[in-house]
Amino acid sequence: MYILEQLARLLDRPLFPWKNVLVGFSLGQFVLEGFLSLRQYKFLQRTTPLRSSKGRSLKRFTIKVRYELDGMTDGLYGQIQNLAFIYGDVLPKIWGLSGLVLARYLPGRFQGEICQTLVFFFGFNILSTILSLPVSYYNTFVLEEKFGFNKQTLKLWITDMLKGQMLGVVLGAPIISAVLKIVQKFDNSFFYYLWLFGVFLQVFAITIYPIVILPLFNKLSPLEPGALKTGVENLAKKLNFPLQELHVIDGSKRSAHSNAYFYGLPWKKHIVIYDTLIEKTEPEEVVAVLGHELGHWSLSHTTKLFGIAQFHMFYIFALFSVFVNNKSLYQSFGFIKEQPIMIGFLLFSDALAPMDAVVKLLMNILSRKFEFQADEFAQNLGYSDKLASSLLKLQIQNLSTMDADPLYASYHYSHPILTERLAALGWKGGKVTSSKEEDSEKPVKAADREFVLLSVKLK
Repeated sequence: MYILEQLARLLDRPLFPWKNVLVGFSLGQFVLEGFLSLRQYKFLQRTTPLRSSKGRSLKRFTIKVRYELDGMTDGLYGQIQNLAFIYGDVLPKIWGLSGLVLARYLPGRFQGEICQTLVFFFGFNILSTILSLPVSYYNTFVLEEKFGFNKQTLKLWITDMLKGQMLGVVLGAPIISAVLKIVQKFDNSFFYYLWLFGVFLQVFAITIYPIVILPLFNKLSPLEPGALKTGVENLAKKLNFPLQELHVIDGSKRSAHSNAYFYGLPWKKHIVIYDTLIEKTEPEEVVAVLGHELGHWSLSHTTKLFGIAQFHMFYIFALFSVFVNNKSLYQSFGFIKEQPIMIGFLLFSDALAPMDAVVKLLMNILSRKFEFQADEFAQNLGYSDKLASSLLKLQIQNLSTMDADPLYASYHYSHPILTERLAALGWKGGKVTSSKEEDSEKPVKAADREFVLLSVKLK
């Protein structure tokens, strides 16, 4: 506590140019990410298949590169928006407007910082959503559509957005109110209680998300009896995994991308498999993918990451206690008479950007280590070849990067690139066959098989 109080006094200096400092942090991060994106852009442009054979393979490879390049366009728009918010004093204007709305339409009992913060938060969220619409629309109906991934209709896209706003109101109001109440009640020691509240929220979310929130957007169905269900249940039994239910999720409702995951409390787990994954891969390959996922559970990766997340959340709240009453920070951004807690947290988040970049890099390093360990776990279960073939198919279907610039990958990727994973699995190359590929209308075709063999370079 003493160290935090001393640090708070040190950083609260009259006329300190906090606005210029935070803008500098933002521009610095933008330049860094731009530099890394430029390296990745050049890397993808010069990457070619090991040898050229049929035009279909080269065309498929070109499509993958174009997809990667076309997806690297959002940063500039976000940076311009951020600078406009800062130099246009958008935060104090929305905060002042929130107070006027309360005074005019909700006079009397609905006053005070908590009520004004709720109005501010929802107004700010609506504005941010409106500004994000062009990028969201482009990514969904231009980029994803262009490369055959988008399955959403305009109606579904709008409906999802409205449901998200509704959830923001229903869940956001009590959470924000509780956070502000904790900070107000416990003064400088609030971060202990805020951290405990955060832990409670995470456990609550794990419990309530699949029951209440997920059904608003997707449909979960029981996995039908067959080779896949038998294989997954046998795997769970072999590993003593507390499997409660096996679900299929209608991921194809929105996208052609594939995935599989598990969720739940320690004593009751649910496995969710995307219908697109079942459609594009063989049952043995899906089981191999789940062998990797359950490897994370068996090796306690999920528990370790949860513990790290708690430590990270605690130190963020502790550092926030240093900034929450920093008058010079508020005044630099146009808050002369008031020091709203939520505004302080938004500004503090910007001030934390350099440290967040370092944390992101370190977490990616740890995450990639865990991915290699989970691959090895699946390999030791005898799924080496099936895991390799499933990874290859998923990379093709998702047009994911098979190779990448090392610096770009270190900063952005939480998973190793495909060539590294295949090398670690000892994959020597060969045909990736599947009875599902015989239908020329299916996503994975013979040309894609050849593309894999041509474009994957083992390190």
